[in-house]
Amino acid sequence: MPSPLPVVAIIGRANVGKSTLFNRLIGQRRSIVNNQSGVTRDRIYGQVTFYKKPFMLIDTGGIDIDGGGTIEDMVLVQGDLALAEADVVMFLADGRQGLTPQDEEVIQKLRKSGKPFFIGVNKIDSQKQELDTNEFFRIGLDCVFPISAEHGLGIDDMMEPLVEALPHEEMEVAQPGGIRLAIIGRPNVGKSSIINQLLEQERCIVSEIPGTTRDSVDTVLKFEDSSFILTDTAGIRRKGKTHHVLEKFSVIMALKVLERSDIAVLLIDAVEGITDQDATIAGYAHEEGRGVILCVNKWDLAGAEHLDWKEVEASVRNKLKFLEFAPIMPVSAKTGKGLQRLLPEVERVYKEYSRTISTSRLNDCFAKAIQRRPMSSYRGRFLKLYYATQIKNRPPTFQCFVNFPEGIHFSYERYLLNSLRNSFGFEGTPIRLLFASRHPGSRREDSR
Repeated sequence: MPSPLPVVAIIGRANVGKSTLFNRLIGQRRSIVNNQSGVTRDRIYGQVTFYKKPFMLIDTGGIDIDGGGTIEDMVLVQGDLALAEADVVMFLADGRQGLTPQDEEVIQKLRKSGKPFFIGVNKIDSQKQELDTNEFFRIGLDCVFPISAEHGLGIDDMMEPLVEALPHEEMEVAQPGGIRLAIIGRPNVGKSSIINQLLEQERCIVSEIPGTTRDSVDTVLKFEDSSFILTDTAGIRRKGKTHHVLEKFSVIMALKVLERSDIAVLLIDAVEGITDQDATIAGYAHEEGRGVILCVNKWDLAGAEHLDWKEVEASVRNKLKFLEFAPIMPVSAKTGKGLQRLLPEVERVYKEYSRTISTSRLNDCFAKAIQRRPMSSYRGRFLKLYYATQIKNRPPTFQCFVNFPEGIHFSYERYLLNSLRNSFGFEGTPIRLLFASRHPGSRREDSR
C-alpha cells in the first residue's frame, strides 16, 4: 500500500474565505458529491496535485457547533483538530477585519506546536490594501502572506514555501503480510469494541506495529490459517459541544486508514439507524475501491428496541444503494454475537476482491451478454466491443475496447457490470469498468 499523502489543513474564522481558497487549490469549484442517492458530502477534503508535491487539503469551513457554540469556540476547536491531523497548517485571516484576539490565540497555539504553519491574510485585492497586513507582521512572524483567494493573487507566493515544508517521502517500511482490514464508522458506533471482541475471542495477538499514518496502530491477528492487520479508526475524543466537529473529522480518520486497507468493515448503529454520516463514510470506501462489509452493531438491543431485521436491512440497502454488492450482517460488540462470521466473511470478500478472470472467460461472458441484449447505435453507427481484458485486481478492473467509448450509455454499463456479477460473483467488491478506443486518447470509466 502506498503511504498516505501529507496533509495540509486550512483553519480560520467563519467567512474569511477558506472554502474559496480550498476550491481554487484543488481546481474544482464544487463540493465532493456522488451521483448515487443517499451519499452526502461536505466540502471537507481534496487532493492538490499541481505543485511540486501532491498533498491532501482539509477544508474546515463546513464545521460548525450546534447548540450555542460561538464562532470563537469553533476556531479554537478547529485549531486543535488541525494540529492533531495536519503536517502543515494554513491559517486564514480576513485582511479587512484585521488581527482579532481569536486569531492571535490560534496563532500562539500554532507557534507552540512546533508544526510548520503559514498565515494567509485574505481579501487583499490591491497593493494599497497590503498595508492592512502590517499588524500581522508586527507580532514577529515571517510566514505572513497577503493573498486574494477570490482573484488568485499571492497564492503561489505562499504555496511555494508551504509545499517545501511538507514532509519528505518516507522510505517504505516492510509491512506485515495479511489482509488489511479497516474498521470504519461514526464515533461511538463500537469500532474499538468490535476489535477488542475479535482479539479477546481469538486470543492470538501477534504484535502491534506502528502504522504509516499518525495516531493509528496496526494489530496483527491470526485466525486459523489467515493473518489480518486490524486498524481502529477511533481516536478523537473530546469533551464539550464538539459532536458535529468530531463527526466530520472522523471522515478524515477513516479516509487515511482506507488508503492503506484492502477491506472496510462499516459499522452502523442498529438503534440510531443509517445516517447521512454513515453514507458519507461508506462513499469514501467505495471511491477508494475497497471491498466492503456492512455490520449493523448493537443487535443485542433488537428485542428491547423492537427491531425487525428485514426492515433494518431494507433501510440500509435503500440508503446505501451504491453498495448493493456488499454483504450485510447483524453483530453485537457487547456480547460477541455474530462476530464469529466476520473474519470468514472478510476472507471471502478478499478472495473476490483479489480475483482474476481469464481473458477468454471474460470475453465469453460479454459475448453472451451482448447476444442477449445487443449494443445500440451511436451517431448512426453500430457500437462494437472488440475485446475485453482484466488489467488489475484489488479491485477487479476491466478494460473494454470499443469503437466509440463515448457512445456507451450508463444503463448499458450497468448491464455489463451486472453480467459480470451474475457470471463471476464479486460479492463485497466494487468492479471498475473502463471503455477505451483501440486508438489512443479516448476512454471512459465506470466503477460499481
